[in-house]
Amino acid sequence: MRSSVLTAGTTAALLASLLAGCTGESPRGSGSESGPKSGSTGSGAPLRYLVQQPVAPATLEEIVADIAQFEKSSGIDVQVEAVPRGTTLTALRTRLRSATGPDVFEWGTGPGGAGALADDGLLYDLTDAYEKRDWPVYEVAKQSVTVDGRPVGIPGDIESVGLFCNLDLLSEAGVAVPTSLTALRTAAATIRRSGVIPLAVGDREGWPGGQLLSMSLSGETSPEQTAALVDGDSSWRSAEVVRALQVWKDFNVSGDLPRSPTSLSHDDAKELFYDQDAAILPGGSSLVAEVEDRADFQVGFVPFPARDGPGRPTAGVASGAFVSASTKNSSAAVELLDFLLSPGHGRWTVETRDAAPAFPLTADVDASPLLDQVLTQTSEAAEGEDGLGTTIDSVSTDSFNDAVYDGMQRLLSGRGSARAVAHRLQRAAND
Repeated sequence: MRSSVLTAGTTAALLASLLAGCTGESPRGSGSESGPKSGSTGSGAPLRYLVQQPVAPATLEEIVADIAQFEKSSGIDVQVEAVPRGTTLTALRTRLRSATGPDVFEWGTGPGGAGALADDGLLYDLTDAYEKRDWPVYEVAKQSVTVDGRPVGIPGDIESVGLFCNLDLLSEAGVAVPTSLTALRTAAATIRRSGVIPLAVGDREGWPGGQLLSMSLSGETSPEQTAALVDGDSSWRSAEVVRALQVWKDFNVSGDLPRSPTSLSHDDAKELFYDQDAAILPGGSSLVAEVEDRADFQVGFVPFPARDGPGRPTAGVASGAFVSASTKNSSAAVELLDFLLSPGHGRWTVETRDAAPAFPLTADVDASPLLDQVLTQTSEAAEGEDGLGTTIDSVSTDSFNDAVYDGMQRLLSGRGSARAVAHRLQRAAND
């Protein structure tokens, strides 16, 4: 497996060679100059931290600079290694079982990610660390890194899914930002009559359908009810699930979605929104920076509404940080996790990555207006009585997610009823 190895004190020349596309292991840098460090790990060796190669090379520089702050404050040497995003679970298992495997690593959450590694006994149990350090992560985010009741990681960025609204188009159509499902249906009808597509939905890839169902399901169920569905304690054939599915079938039949939404990619749907051919874009908060860059109009972000009122923000975590069960640096590894959940790192997440941390922000941050909406909605819901809704694919098996994606495509292409899709989901849950 090809990789790039850096220390947080890497020189500019090393970064330049990485960005130029060098292969294999890069030479280690000298580390940050804050006094003796190797003894701090308890093993005389740097703490090895594996991250997935960012899409933008400059992001790796930002990660290295962020970890340098941890090195400086803790006196612990950290060796950052970037591996390709296509790295397989089998390859990671091999690394974790080797003597040169990472101490801390970034990986996917849910049963198909962290769950599979925990089942193999490859993850360090963080129950004591959570209790002793009182890490304030949102409950829905903690569940994504919990296996058989044991937390085995800390969540990474949390993504909310909801509706990006073109406030200019809504105003021109004489409709307000919808605060109930009834209001959304009424607004969609008005927008449609003006010649604009109400909802820019493109589900050719399948996974956008998972976001759609997660949104509408959060309007029909409480977090506890959603958890019961995921855990197998409740039936996917329930009336609540059927109603959540029916919402999207109704929008499609009414002409509120683009023609043949399953033939349209998510990128195509975004273009409809940016070109103002569509008024509302269902999507995740990871799009905030892109929307702000591309949209030449005012944009608001709101949760998908419930039947009788405002909706519950729906969120999930795609990746997290985990500690290898075989690490000889468990104390230093937990210190790094503690840093990744610190107010300073939370601020860095917002200001550098335009993303939302999976824990409350206690430090002042410089967030864009749109991202500030996401942060406020997420924190208020997570800390309130209603809680956050859950993105189904962040906590479900790959096979069940495939059933969701296939079911939503059947629904949006007219090849199945909501009740039939709900029955297919229950069969997948039973497998």
